[in-house]
Amino acid sequence: MNSAARQPRLAQRLLLVGATGLVGRHVLQRALADPRVASIVAPTRRPLPAHAKLWAPAVDYERLDEDAAWWRADAVICTLGTTLRTAGSKAAFRRVDHDHPLAVARRAHAHGTPTYVLNSAIGADAASRFFYNRVKGELEEALQQVGFASLTLVRPGLIGGQRDEFRLGERLAASVLRAVGPMLPRRWRLNPAEHIAQALLEAALAARPGVSVIGAERMA
Repeated sequence: MNSAARQPRLAQRLLLVGATGLVGRHVLQRALADPRVASIVAPTRRPLPAHAKLWAPAVDYERLDEDAAWWRADAVICTLGTTLRTAGSKAAFRRVDHDHPLAVARRAHAHGTPTYVLNSAIGADAASRFFYNRVKGELEEALQQVGFASLTLVRPGLIGGQRDEFRLGERLAASVLRAVGPMLPRRWRLNPAEHIAQALLEAALAARPGVSVIGAERMA
């Protein structure tokens, strides 16, 4: 092994968008505790608890500052997302789940950030008959055109964890999956939010060249 190979990788600077959501909160907790992470910028609409490694600038995703210094990082982790019910319309849902993640990607790439990791969804397919899956698939396709050296698409199934908002259908489905999970193929089992967060963080730190996909079966 040569001397360059023995050198430890420098601690990373992460840009985390969606830090106040279920998965984003777990990513933030893990990143703050990880010695491989030097600093985290988490632009958000809501304040975050102070931490020596964290900078949480206020942001309006409808009016992003294209010249902010924090766009340049070693990697972006994007966990932005909503539901059609919460968004109120298909157009509003698309802005949050497609337009905003893509805008973040383009600005970060323009500032030299080489790695982007997306929390997408199982079934993401730009040709899908289902609106949710189609939007996710269209975003994945658009991200592949941005030009990142490393792009990872993380595709969880039903996410397990305690959300701030109450989602009856999701809770009922999660209860069923917990009960029958051991009998199901791993692809269809519940994906705990902390497992998804760990997959996102590891992908950002590994920065594998090209496009990678992490399926739900790896986060069960």
